[in-house]
This record gives sequence, C-alpha cells and structure tokens, in this order.
Amino acid sequence: MEAQGGPHAGGADGDVALTRARKSALRRAIRLARDQLSATDRAVASAAAEERLWRLPELRSVRTVGLYAAHRGEVDLTGFADRVRAAGARTLLPRVVGDDLDLVASTSTSPLVAGFRGIAEPTGPSVDPEQLDVIVVPGVAFDPNGGRLGQGGGHYDRLLARLQPHTVRIGVSFACQLVPSVPREDHDLPLDLVVTDRGTYRTGARPVEEG
Repeated sequence: MEAQGGPHAGGADGDVALTRARKSALRRAIRLARDQLSATDRAVASAAAEERLWRLPELRSVRTVGLYAAHRGEVDLTGFADRVRAAGARTLLPRVVGDDLDLVASTSTSPLVAGFRGIAEPTGPSVDPEQLDVIVVPGVAFDPNGGRLGQGGGHYDRLLARLQPHTVRIGVSFACQLVPSVPREDHDLPLDLVVTDRGTYRTGARPVEEG
C-alpha cells in the first residue's frame, strides 16, 4: 500500500480510503477495456481460456468444481462446464443469499433464474462449499500474484474464506483484465492460479494442502 505523507494523511483510515478509490478507478478502466471487445473476440478468447483451464493438472480427477454463470461480458465457461461434467465431476454454481454466496449443483439442463443484479442463478438445495475440490471465480481485474478485484460486494471473498485449505482457487478473465497489481485490503484473499486467454499464472500466494 502506498504511503501517504503529511500531517493530514488520516493514518489507517486514509490508507483504506485510498485503496478503495484506486479499486473504483481500476474497475472503471477495466470494464471499459472489456466492453470494447467485440462479440467475436470475446467468444474466441473465452474458448482459449477454457482450453487453458481444461489442461490444468489441478482439474484431473476432481469430484466437485465450482463455476459461475457469465454476466456482463465475463469469460463464458459453458463449454468448459460441459467438459467437466462429461468427465464425471459435479459442477456447482453460486447463488446470492443476503451478503453471502450459496452453491447449488447444476447440470446442462438445470434451470437458471435472474437473481442478484440480474445474474443467472441456479435453484435447488445448497451444497456445503467444503465439498469443493476446485473453484473458478470471475472478477473485474486480476494480477499475476493472485490478486482479484471483484464487483465490490465482497460475496466471493466471504465464500473463499469458507473453503477448505485444499480447495484450489482459480481466477479466470480476458487478457485485458490482467494488471500488474490489484489494490488489496485485508479481507481480499489471494488466488492460487489466474488464467486468461493468453496465459496461466501460478501465484504461490498460499500453500495448498492435499485433499
């Protein structure tokens, strides 16, 4: 975090305010860059990111994978979800419940309904997130060290905090969403891998225990 000199710096409160201001500015910039991708570019890049995900050794022999329903131009993982299910794994999708995210089992024919902020959400009973072997999360911006900038609600940060230590956390985005460093606060939890259509980054941000 950048130091703020001078007698009116505001201490810790000033640092937090600065970090949040930097987050807001980065969100605006990255959303603009992502929105400039054409539908064709987005489809091609989504397919490339899906292929990189599929080749990860962390995806071999997994039983339960957390995914998401793409919203507002995010990387579309529909094809990846089908491949994971065809390989025998169960896929879970998130559902906003108050300030938290629940996870619900979802298949290619499971109904999705418009939920929080219009995001497609599954219906059905909740599944304990401790069952996850791998979770793939979206975001507005990522960095190669595992930093993630979300939409600002903190839902994924609270979900990540509930996972077992062995659960592999993967962020996925378009290459234009990767930045050198994402501003972080204490509650922002790092990811183990960041995957884009152009590269895969193993962050080493935390030790991953065997499940």
